[in-house]
Amino acid sequence: MKLLIVSASDIAGGANKAAYRLHRSLLDNGIDSQMLVQNKISDDFSVIGPKSNFRKLIINPVRPALDHIFMKINKVKSLFSSSYLPFSEIVTKINEINPDIVHLHWIAGGMMRIEDISRIKSPIVWSLHDMWPFTGGCHYDKGCGLYKNTCGTCKVLKSKKDNDLSRKIFKRKLKEYSKIEKMEIIATSNWIGTCAKESALLKDRNISVLPNPINTNLFKRIDKNLSRDIFNIPKDKKVILFGAMSPISDSRKGFNELLEAINALKVKNTIIVVAGSSKPKEPLKLKYPVYFISPLRDDISLPLLYNVADVMVVPSIQENSANSIIESLSCEVPVVAFNIGGNSDMIDHKKNGYLAKAIYPEDMALGIQWVLMNNELLGLSKKSREKSKGEFDRMSVSKKYIDLYENILNIKS
Repeated sequence: MKLLIVSASDIAGGANKAAYRLHRSLLDNGIDSQMLVQNKISDDFSVIGPKSNFRKLIINPVRPALDHIFMKINKVKSLFSSSYLPFSEIVTKINEINPDIVHLHWIAGGMMRIEDISRIKSPIVWSLHDMWPFTGGCHYDKGCGLYKNTCGTCKVLKSKKDNDLSRKIFKRKLKEYSKIEKMEIIATSNWIGTCAKESALLKDRNISVLPNPINTNLFKRIDKNLSRDIFNIPKDKKVILFGAMSPISDSRKGFNELLEAINALKVKNTIIVVAGSSKPKEPLKLKYPVYFISPLRDDISLPLLYNVADVMVVPSIQENSANSIIESLSCEVPVVAFNIGGNSDMIDHKKNGYLAKAIYPEDMALGIQWVLMNNELLGLSKKSREKSKGEFDRMSVSKKYIDLYENILNIKS
């Protein structure tokens, strides 16, 4: 079986990183897998990036900015991808490689036009890392639910018009998807699987629920004193960790809700670590000291980061399947998050963390306190690791993907 994983990048961004982890897991399970990306960061020979320096250094870096230019013009802060840009060369390369299966992941940000997808000659598998494949352009819909019909009056665009940009993009997808005979959908959480089944664009497709894999041999418990020494974090404090891509600027990540929760806490001898962000110019209005750690990309430093913490907090107000949750659990660090999206697939309430009522920062505060007080008593750390190894370990998860590929190709094991 010859497989091609397609995503915007290899190790930059949560969805791309999940795609790359699957790619490496498939290779280790004996599958002939390659990965095709618009922006290659690693030096992995099995990842195919742009060949010419002109495309590598000028064309491809500019494409995401051009695809999102109307966001800046209209002062839209949430991610919205129109996928209008032509001449990406990605589909031409896909068809040249001629794999048995093309597995799409995160292909927005100017990587491909919507119209390019129907030009792919091989059977398609598409993993849903966010809502974009079945919406009129938004990556998260802010709860509007209009993807169930035809989009329009887009909440993300702050539009009051029925026939707005979101509806036009939706109609483009409807037209192009109708041309694709073989396209299987993978939901990376039960929540997004339900959303996809309710969507006008994907309701008639076969949808399987399979999680993103994680290397539990890398993401594991490391001595906390060593980890805190490396990041210069005090050893005699309780540490609450919060981290994400653009954790402060992206409102969907719930930083404002986190601030409310932290200020409602009633615990002493505690500090906050914000990962993925440099120290802001204006100090945060928190009653606890805050330490900032700049973005980390590699799977060597990330486990060290998680191991500085006593509890990880993921306050996103809309989320599919956050890598940070399963990474933290695998490192034996319990997680507190709102009971939204795919969080309940990973967090078992009061077993390996706490699912706070959505969206109530005061309950999140209670959850943080509960974990800090009960971790050792209830063995939350041990149960966190058990959950990760039992349901998300990369070798067992990748075998489930292989079974799906074989079923598509009618290969008998």
